[in-house]
Amino acid sequence: MKFIIEHMEKHFEKKEVLRDIDFVFEEGKIYGLLGRNGAGKTTLFNCINRDIKSDGGSFYLEEDGVKKEVKAEDIGYVLSTPTVPEFLTGREFLKFFLDINGDAVGEQKSLDEYFDFMSIAPEDRDKLMKDYSHGMKNKMQMLVNIVAKPKILLLDEPLTSLDVVVAEEMKQLLRTLKDGRITIFSTHIMDLALDLCDVIVLLAHGELEVVEKSNLDNGEFKEKIIAALREEDHV
Repeated sequence: MKFIIEHMEKHFEKKEVLRDIDFVFEEGKIYGLLGRNGAGKTTLFNCINRDIKSDGGSFYLEEDGVKKEVKAEDIGYVLSTPTVPEFLTGREFLKFFLDINGDAVGEQKSLDEYFDFMSIAPEDRDKLMKDYSHGMKNKMQMLVNIVAKPKILLLDEPLTSLDVVVAEEMKQLLRTLKDGRITIFSTHIMDLALDLCDVIVLLAHGELEVVEKSNLDNGEFKEKIIAALREEDHV
């Protein structure tokens, strides 16, 4: 399976944020979308998720050589600031999500099995989510997106504000889940992208470019990224 973007463009008034983007993402890999804050990472995700309309171009899935439209259920989107219904408990939210997405989820596990999978402690499962920490809300957002089994998983800076233990748990989880789906992980933190991702894609000047990791040992890799990001800062 491949996710293919062709000639995508997006501008806001005179600012060109995405510039004629062509890219092919392949299943089974975690792509690190690396760029400065404001480089257009969230804009790209919002265009893919159809939260905003692009000004040109198209995108589609290719499975066994057949082009297919990307449907809403094909995409999971984890926001940097988790959005959950805080008037529900974690258990109520998960049950509600499973009830309305049963067809997409298929054969279901018990609620506690899902909580165990996400390392959510038993004492937290029946708390109102308004009392959850940022990391706990992030886990719930991640959980429902994983349960829905999307073909494309968009992760917009999901680990930036988490404590080191939760962030490491999430990284291990993402590594175990990458097979059979396309995972695109946006971040402005280079070391995080290097640690987690199989492919590093640099977003600078509105364009995507794969940065080879083969030169990592001699420092050329980081120097190229830093140089590109410095140029972005002065545009």
